[in-house]
Amino acid sequence: MGKLTERTAVVTGTGSLRGIGCAIARRLTSEGASVLLVDNCGAEDLRAAAESCRAQTGVEGRIETLLIDLAEADAPERMIGHALELFGKVDLLVNNACFRNHQKFLDNTRSDFERTIAVNVAAPYFASQAVVPAMRRQGGGRIIHIASQLGVVAAPARSVYGLSKAALINLTKSMALELAADGIVVNAISPGPVETQAMIERFQRDPEGLRQRLAHLPAGRNGMPEEIAELALFLATTPATFLMGSNVMIDGGYTIH
Repeated sequence: MGKLTERTAVVTGTGSLRGIGCAIARRLTSEGASVLLVDNCGAEDLRAAAESCRAQTGVEGRIETLLIDLAEADAPERMIGHALELFGKVDLLVNNACFRNHQKFLDNTRSDFERTIAVNVAAPYFASQAVVPAMRRQGGGRIIHIASQLGVVAAPARSVYGLSKAALINLTKSMALELAADGIVVNAISPGPVETQAMIERFQRDPEGLRQRLAHLPAGRNGMPEEIAELALFLATTPATFLMGSNVMIDGGYTIH
Protein backbone atom coordinates (compact mmCIF):
# COMPACT_ATOMS: atom_id res chain seq x y z
CA MET A 1 0.00 0.00 0.00
CA GLY A 2 1.39 3.39 -1.03
CA LYS A 3 0.92 6.54 0.98
CA LEU A 4 -1.59 7.79 -1.59
CA THR A 5 -3.43 4.61 -2.53
CA GLU A 6 -7.05 5.45 -3.39
CA ARG A 7 -6.22 9.16 -3.37
CA THR A 8 -6.62 11.40 -6.42
CA ALA A 9 -4.61 14.41 -7.49
CA VAL A 10 -4.61 17.13 -10.12
CA VAL A 11 -1.18 18.46 -11.08
CA THR A 12 -0.83 21.33 -13.53
CA GLY A 13 2.19 22.16 -15.66
CA THR A 14 3.23 18.55 -16.21
CA GLY A 15 4.20 18.55 -19.90
CA SER A 16 8.01 18.49 -19.57
CA LEU A 17 9.70 15.24 -18.58
CA ARG A 18 12.42 17.29 -16.87
CA GLY A 19 9.99 19.68 -15.21
CA ILE A 20 8.85 20.10 -11.63
CA GLY A 21 5.22 19.26 -12.41
CA CYS A 22 6.04 15.96 -14.09
CA ALA A 23 8.42 15.03 -11.25
CA ILE A 24 5.65 15.68 -8.73
CA ALA A 25 3.15 13.63 -10.74
CA ARG A 26 5.61 10.72 -10.98
CA ARG A 27 6.27 10.80 -7.24
CA LEU A 28 2.57 10.87 -6.39
CA THR A 29 1.98 7.99 -8.80
CA SER A 30 4.75 5.97 -7.20
CA GLU A 31 2.78 6.16 -3.94
CA GLY A 32 -0.42 4.90 -5.57
CA ALA A 33 -2.25 8.12 -6.44
CA SER A 34 -4.51 8.48 -9.43
CA VAL A 35 -3.37 11.66 -11.16
CA LEU A 36 -4.72 14.03 -13.80
CA LEU A 37 -1.77 15.59 -15.64
CA VAL A 38 -2.61 19.03 -17.04
CA ASP A 39 -0.71 21.19 -19.53
CA ASN A 40 -1.12 23.21 -22.73
CA CYS A 41 1.96 21.66 -24.37
CA GLY A 42 1.82 19.33 -27.35
CA ALA A 43 -0.17 16.13 -27.03
CA GLU A 44 2.94 14.00 -27.53
CA ASP A 45 4.76 15.71 -24.66
CA LEU A 46 1.84 15.19 -22.30
CA ARG A 47 1.49 11.57 -23.43
CA ALA A 48 5.20 11.02 -22.70
CA ALA A 49 4.75 12.53 -19.24
CA ALA A 50 1.84 10.18 -18.57
CA GLU A 51 3.90 7.18 -19.68
CA SER A 52 6.71 8.21 -17.34
CA CYS A 53 4.19 8.13 -14.50
CA ARG A 54 2.85 4.72 -15.51
CA ALA A 55 6.40 3.38 -15.53
CA GLN A 56 6.82 4.07 -11.82
CA THR A 57 7.07 1.22 -9.36
CA GLY A 58 4.72 0.96 -6.44
CA VAL A 59 0.96 0.74 -6.39
CA GLU A 60 -0.27 1.72 -9.82
CA GLY A 61 -2.74 4.56 -9.89
CA ARG A 62 -4.90 5.71 -12.75
CA ILE A 63 -3.19 8.27 -15.01
CA GLU A 64 -5.23 10.69 -17.12
CA THR A 65 -4.27 13.76 -19.14
CA LEU A 66 -5.89 17.05 -20.07
CA LEU A 67 -4.65 19.52 -22.67
CA ILE A 68 -5.92 22.96 -21.70
CA ASP A 69 -4.72 26.56 -21.60
CA LEU A 70 -5.23 27.70 -18.02
CA ALA A 71 -5.04 31.34 -19.12
CA GLU A 72 -8.53 30.95 -20.63
CA ALA A 73 -11.22 32.47 -18.47
CA ASP A 74 -13.10 29.31 -17.43
CA ALA A 75 -10.30 26.77 -17.93
CA PRO A 76 -9.50 26.21 -14.22
CA GLU A 77 -13.13 25.41 -13.45
CA ARG A 78 -13.37 23.10 -16.49
CA MET A 79 -10.22 21.31 -15.36
CA ILE A 80 -11.62 20.59 -11.90
CA GLY A 81 -14.96 19.53 -13.37
CA HIS A 82 -13.15 17.09 -15.66
CA ALA A 83 -11.16 15.65 -12.75
CA LEU A 84 -14.33 15.11 -10.74
CA GLU A 85 -15.97 13.37 -13.70
CA LEU A 86 -12.95 11.07 -14.04
CA PHE A 87 -12.28 10.26 -10.39
CA GLY A 88 -15.38 11.29 -8.47
CA LYS A 89 -13.23 13.27 -6.03
CA VAL A 90 -10.05 15.35 -5.79
CA ASP A 91 -7.93 14.85 -2.68
CA LEU A 92 -4.97 16.97 -3.76
CA LEU A 93 -4.54 19.94 -6.09
CA VAL A 94 -1.01 21.00 -7.05
CA ASN A 95 -0.98 24.37 -8.81
CA ASN A 96 2.37 24.19 -10.59
CA ALA A 97 1.72 25.63 -14.07
CA CYS A 98 3.33 28.99 -14.65
CA PHE A 99 4.21 31.48 -17.35
CA ARG A 100 7.91 32.37 -17.07
CA ASN A 101 8.08 36.05 -17.88
CA HIS A 102 11.70 37.19 -18.34
CA GLN A 103 10.95 40.73 -19.53
CA LYS A 104 12.52 43.78 -17.97
CA PHE A 105 10.18 46.10 -16.09
CA LEU A 106 10.02 48.74 -18.83
CA ASP A 107 9.66 46.16 -21.60
CA ASN A 108 6.54 44.38 -20.35
CA THR A 109 3.45 45.02 -22.43
CA ARG A 110 -0.04 44.81 -21.02
CA SER A 111 -0.39 41.48 -22.83
CA ASP A 112 2.77 40.15 -21.13
CA PHE A 113 1.47 41.29 -17.75
CA GLU A 114 -2.02 39.87 -18.23
CA ARG A 115 -0.89 36.43 -19.40
CA THR A 116 1.57 36.12 -16.50
CA ILE A 117 -1.11 36.98 -13.97
CA ALA A 118 -3.70 34.79 -15.70
CA VAL A 119 -1.57 31.64 -15.52
CA ASN A 120 0.38 32.27 -12.32
CA VAL A 121 -2.31 33.80 -10.12
CA ALA A 122 -5.81 33.61 -11.60
CA ALA A 123 -5.56 29.93 -12.58
CA PRO A 124 -4.50 28.73 -9.11
CA TYR A 125 -7.09 31.01 -7.52
CA PHE A 126 -10.05 29.78 -9.55
CA ALA A 127 -8.93 26.14 -9.68
CA SER A 128 -8.74 26.20 -5.89
CA GLN A 129 -12.09 27.94 -5.65
CA ALA A 130 -13.62 25.27 -7.90
CA VAL A 131 -12.22 22.31 -5.95
CA VAL A 132 -13.12 23.50 -2.45
CA PRO A 133 -16.82 22.46 -2.55
CA ALA A 134 -15.80 18.90 -3.50
CA MET A 135 -13.13 18.81 -0.78
CA ARG A 136 -15.65 20.04 1.76
CA ARG A 137 -18.04 17.21 0.81
CA GLN A 138 -15.16 14.74 1.20
CA GLY A 139 -14.29 16.10 4.64
CA GLY A 140 -11.06 17.79 3.60
CA GLY A 141 -8.19 17.88 1.14
CA ARG A 142 -4.86 19.48 0.41
CA ILE A 143 -3.81 22.26 -1.93
CA ILE A 144 -0.20 23.02 -2.78
CA HIS A 145 0.85 26.13 -4.71
CA ILE A 146 4.24 26.07 -6.41
CA ALA A 147 5.55 29.60 -5.91
CA SER A 148 9.20 30.69 -6.20
CA GLN A 149 12.10 32.21 -4.30
CA LEU A 150 11.46 35.19 -6.57
CA GLY A 151 8.20 35.75 -4.75
CA VAL A 152 10.40 36.67 -1.76
CA VAL A 153 13.48 38.30 -3.29
CA ALA A 154 13.91 40.33 -6.48
CA ALA A 155 15.92 39.55 -9.60
CA PRO A 156 16.56 41.42 -12.86
CA ALA A 157 13.92 41.01 -15.56
CA ARG A 158 11.50 39.26 -13.22
CA SER A 159 9.24 42.09 -12.06
CA VAL A 160 5.92 40.60 -13.21
CA TYR A 161 6.96 37.00 -12.53
CA GLY A 162 8.07 37.92 -9.01
CA LEU A 163 4.89 39.88 -8.42
CA SER A 164 2.81 36.88 -9.47
CA LYS A 165 4.66 34.51 -7.17
CA ALA A 166 4.47 36.93 -4.24
CA ALA A 167 0.72 37.06 -4.83
CA LEU A 168 0.57 33.26 -4.81
CA ILE A 169 2.38 33.14 -1.47
CA ASN A 170 -0.09 35.59 0.03
CA LEU A 171 -2.99 33.64 -1.49
CA THR A 172 -1.67 30.55 0.29
CA LYS A 173 -1.95 32.30 3.64
CA SER A 174 -5.42 33.68 2.94
CA MET A 175 -6.75 30.33 1.76
CA ALA A 176 -5.25 28.48 4.71
CA LEU A 177 -6.89 30.93 7.10
CA GLU A 178 -10.33 30.60 5.54
CA LEU A 179 -10.31 26.87 4.78
CA ALA A 180 -8.69 25.36 7.88
CA ALA A 181 -12.05 24.74 9.52
CA ASP A 182 -13.05 22.61 6.52
CA GLY A 183 -10.07 20.31 6.91
CA ILE A 184 -8.44 21.73 3.78
CA VAL A 185 -4.71 22.22 4.33
CA VAL A 186 -3.03 24.77 2.08
CA ASN A 187 0.72 25.34 1.75
CA ALA A 188 3.17 26.69 -0.82
CA ILE A 189 6.56 25.53 -2.04
CA SER A 190 9.09 28.11 -3.22
CA PRO A 191 11.85 26.48 -5.26
CA GLY A 192 15.11 28.18 -6.05
CA PRO A 193 17.02 27.40 -9.27
CA VAL A 194 16.09 23.89 -10.39
CA GLU A 195 17.55 21.95 -13.32
CA THR A 196 14.46 21.79 -15.47
CA GLN A 197 14.80 21.42 -19.23
CA ALA A 198 14.24 25.15 -19.69
CA MET A 199 17.03 26.00 -17.25
CA ILE A 200 19.43 23.51 -18.79
CA GLU A 201 18.89 25.03 -22.23
CA ARG A 202 19.24 28.55 -20.84
CA PHE A 203 22.59 27.89 -19.20
CA GLN A 204 23.90 25.99 -22.20
CA ARG A 205 23.53 29.32 -24.00
CA ASP A 206 24.97 31.27 -21.07
CA PRO A 207 27.55 29.28 -19.03
CA GLU A 208 28.73 32.47 -17.32
CA GLY A 209 25.20 33.04 -16.07
CA LEU A 210 25.28 29.59 -14.47
CA ARG A 211 28.63 30.36 -12.80
CA GLN A 212 27.26 33.58 -11.36
CA ARG A 213 24.10 31.85 -10.13
CA LEU A 214 26.01 29.07 -8.39
CA ALA A 215 28.20 31.64 -6.64
CA HIS A 216 25.10 32.77 -4.71
CA LEU A 217 24.03 29.27 -3.68
CA PRO A 218 25.45 27.91 -0.41
CA ALA A 219 24.51 24.43 -1.67
CA GLY A 220 26.94 24.92 -4.55
CA ARG A 221 24.56 23.38 -7.07
CA ASN A 222 21.14 23.74 -8.59
CA GLY A 223 18.24 21.76 -7.25
CA MET A 224 16.66 18.81 -9.02
CA PRO A 225 12.95 18.45 -9.88
CA GLU A 226 12.82 15.25 -7.84
CA GLU A 227 13.78 17.20 -4.71
CA ILE A 228 10.79 19.49 -5.16
CA ALA A 229 8.64 16.40 -5.73
CA GLU A 230 9.77 14.92 -2.41
CA LEU A 231 8.70 18.07 -0.61
CA ALA A 232 5.36 18.03 -2.41
CA LEU A 233 4.82 14.41 -1.36
CA PHE A 234 5.60 15.36 2.24
CA LEU A 235 3.05 18.19 2.20
CA ALA A 236 0.51 15.89 0.54
CA THR A 237 0.85 13.11 3.09
CA THR A 238 2.19 14.40 6.39
CA PRO A 239 -0.10 13.87 9.38
CA ALA A 240 1.40 17.07 10.81
CA THR A 241 -1.50 19.20 9.61
CA PHE A 242 -0.52 21.89 12.10
CA LEU A 243 1.69 22.94 9.16
CA MET A 244 -0.62 25.21 7.21
CA GLY A 245 -0.39 28.49 5.34
CA SER A 246 3.37 28.07 5.10
CA ASN A 247 5.67 28.99 2.23
CA VAL A 248 8.38 26.32 2.35
CA MET A 249 11.64 27.51 0.79
CA ILE A 250 13.71 24.90 -1.04
CA ASP A 251 16.37 27.03 -2.69
CA GLY A 252 19.81 25.71 -1.77
CA GLY A 253 20.16 28.54 0.74
CA TYR A 254 19.75 31.34 -1.82
CA THR A 255 17.54 33.46 0.44
CA ILE A 256 19.35 32.91 3.75
CA HIS A 257 21.98 35.57 3.07
